[in-house]
Amino acid sequence: MTRKPSSVRFKYMLGMVVDATGSGMYLPLSLLYFHHVTDLPLTQVGAIVTAASVIGLVSNPIAGVLIDRFSARAVLVGGYVLRAAAFCTYPVVDNGVAMFAVVLPVALGDTSYPPAIQSFVAEIVQGTERDKLLALQRSLRNAGLGVGGLLAGAALALDESGFYYVVLGAAAGYLLSGALLSSIRPGTPAQPAGGRVSRKGGYRMVARNRPFLGLTLLNIPTAFAYMVLSVALPVYVMRELDAPVSLVGILYAVNTVGIAVLQIPVTRVLVRYRRTRAVALGASIFALSFVTFAVLGSLSTGAALIAGVFAATAAFTAGELLHGATASALVAQAAPEETRGRHLAVYQLSWAVPIALAPTVLTALLSLSATGMWLLLAAATTGSALGVLRLEHRLPRAAVYPVPPEAEPALTKTSSIRKVA
Repeated sequence: MTRKPSSVRFKYMLGMVVDATGSGMYLPLSLLYFHHVTDLPLTQVGAIVTAASVIGLVSNPIAGVLIDRFSARAVLVGGYVLRAAAFCTYPVVDNGVAMFAVVLPVALGDTSYPPAIQSFVAEIVQGTERDKLLALQRSLRNAGLGVGGLLAGAALALDESGFYYVVLGAAAGYLLSGALLSSIRPGTPAQPAGGRVSRKGGYRMVARNRPFLGLTLLNIPTAFAYMVLSVALPVYVMRELDAPVSLVGILYAVNTVGIAVLQIPVTRVLVRYRRTRAVALGASIFALSFVTFAVLGSLSTGAALIAGVFAATAAFTAGELLHGATASALVAQAAPEETRGRHLAVYQLSWAVPIALAPTVLTALLSLSATGMWLLLAAATTGSALGVLRLEHRLPRAAVYPVPPEAEPALTKTSSIRKVA
């Protein structure tokens, strides 16, 4: 029986929207929730969450092995169930030890999620459809996060029991997402040329894949760049630019709304070009944005400063639009089919480690020199862009080209026939 692509796409995106809505309910309140139910200081709550997140990194390589051995879907659904079960126990937490015991499973599930979801997408769609699905996912997830935040606000407006509605709502979202994705049956992957590739050797096979490791290392500066909006920019805007705190929320809205509205049409254009070029251009625009922020430090307060902040944020958003979905599709296609789980688990470390270190590293750089931080980030993302371009010829052809060059004439001809018809 042939799977209906539209049905698979609908179930997948519905699962992502439900997931994002549940996450949007809880994420803004994660520290405040435990502070409320345990009366622990926020600094101690933050330290416990950070410790669990660092320990949770061990699930990354384990997830890679499990994906290759069982399936991406099994790891993905298992992670949803694990996190839902942990969230259901949140209401009984009343001390630091119990808090650590329940946030650790969530951290393990969170860390195993990225390689699992990227592998799963690679299994259910191919070629340009992969880029388009990832673009749609980014767009709808942003919308879902926003809806979740509104639901959380409504729940908390009732009374203090709203905290419990929030965590149980997030748990329900994980369970429903898991149920939706578990109903999707990926097709049997095509056999690679030359026969089936052996999975023996484990992560040694990843270590021998130099182009993929190069792509992973080049992503580290870009991962730090992504953290700027939530970590460095709020401090910079308020402390260095002496702008009102309300501006931070507006800038965040500009970014999230921009991604939600523009990601799909932008990706429809990008699938005509090499993925490496789009990724490099995105990193380059990040660099341009950071240079603009650095220059703003020399401006006095006024209309020019506010306009410059919005222009730099718009450039940052443009960089995300070019880089985000395209980079995910590039990496998923560059990973060999038989060891995709392990490869994507290693790649995910280029996100997980910067995310864990960004609060410490970026705030330290801000303290030393705000202008220096922006210029260092600009130089690093420029280097990343150049590195991806140099690596282009060493990556698999199918990873670089969403549509193989030899297929483009036929594709153009087919499109012309359809237009005439």
